[in-house]
Amino acid sequence: MRLGYKIRLRQDPLAYIEELNRGSTAGVMRLPWGGWCVRDTELAQTLLRDPEYNSGGSVFFGELLPARDAQVEMGRAVRGLLRAGVPHYRAALPEAVAALSAVSRWPDAGTRLVHRCLADVLLHPGAPAGVRELMRQAAHEGVAVRSPHVWRRARAEVVRARLVTAVAEEAHRRRRQPAGEPRDVLDAALTVCPEAEVTDRAVADLHLMMFRAIMAPLSAALAWSVLLACLHHPRAAPWPWPLDHVAREALRHRPVPWMLGRTLPRAVELGGTVFPSGELLSVCPYLLHHDERHWDAPDAFRPERWAGDGGHGPYIPFGMGAFSCAGAAVAHTLLTESLAALTHHACLAVTGGDTRAVMSEGNVPRPFTLHRTPDPRPPTTREGGD
Repeated sequence: MRLGYKIRLRQDPLAYIEELNRGSTAGVMRLPWGGWCVRDTELAQTLLRDPEYNSGGSVFFGELLPARDAQVEMGRAVRGLLRAGVPHYRAALPEAVAALSAVSRWPDAGTRLVHRCLADVLLHPGAPAGVRELMRQAAHEGVAVRSPHVWRRARAEVVRARLVTAVAEEAHRRRRQPAGEPRDVLDAALTVCPEAEVTDRAVADLHLMMFRAIMAPLSAALAWSVLLACLHHPRAAPWPWPLDHVAREALRHRPVPWMLGRTLPRAVELGGTVFPSGELLSVCPYLLHHDERHWDAPDAFRPERWAGDGGHGPYIPFGMGAFSCAGAAVAHTLLTESLAALTHHACLAVTGGDTRAVMSEGNVPRPFTLHRTPDPRPPTTREGGD
């Protein structure tokens, strides 16, 4: 990829993909860094449902868990853990929010909040304290959500290596003393990874992959929801929208996944063109969520659009088809619960934020400062945001 493309992509990835989209008239456009993006909404939905496109295993797991049956089992096990953990997550939120200072730096503060409430699902309380501490450091030091800063990524790599080593040792111990039902994500990984086929180190790598897959989208979506709602309601008053609508609109306006792509396991025909096996073919959720043919005022942040049935287009914040995120529904629940805790008897405002994304594993907000102040009005008058 040429240097000029890299600079423009780094400066504002969403503006850059919009520029590429405007400059193309075909349903599928070539990407400067390689591969193709299906820019036509109808073709994109056709592709995501295509059985040929969805054949084979998920590229997310790669060689760590190549068998499709094991991938599905892993997704179901983790989804079940998260769903069962919703009451605990909800109960942990008030203390986690109280631990935030009145003025906090986001999105890092949101990542720490999410981890604090999910820590027992990621590694249950009976795990060695040292391993849980390394997991906490991973959430705080840029392992869970990749930092755009090179110096911080270097420090995160040290924490990552120590965490993987410690989790591999814990996996070895658990294999000698197996539990019954999975208690955390590590147990879930062990249930689908026979010892004769998957090493302790590979299980630890898989656990880290799932840790990041849970933490990064949820914390980024939380930060986007807070930022966008505050920027579009700057008054020192509760938000005027239901929190479910704020979450849905934030995921539409700034979907965390950058591209949903697969290297074709076999040739696929799309819009009259045959793409051979080995080609990288992607769909951009951001483009689908901002298609003027399907959305009313797509560039506007309007949570109220979710109050009715009209003005909605294709909505794929967690993917679509066979490889959509297994935990999409529970992730949305955790996001809404987090917003409820942050706005409970409080008013939120931000400084220093804008809507340009930073490219990480997905679209992450640029740093901003959140000001959280108590709502002076009686709780019975606060109807709009809860």
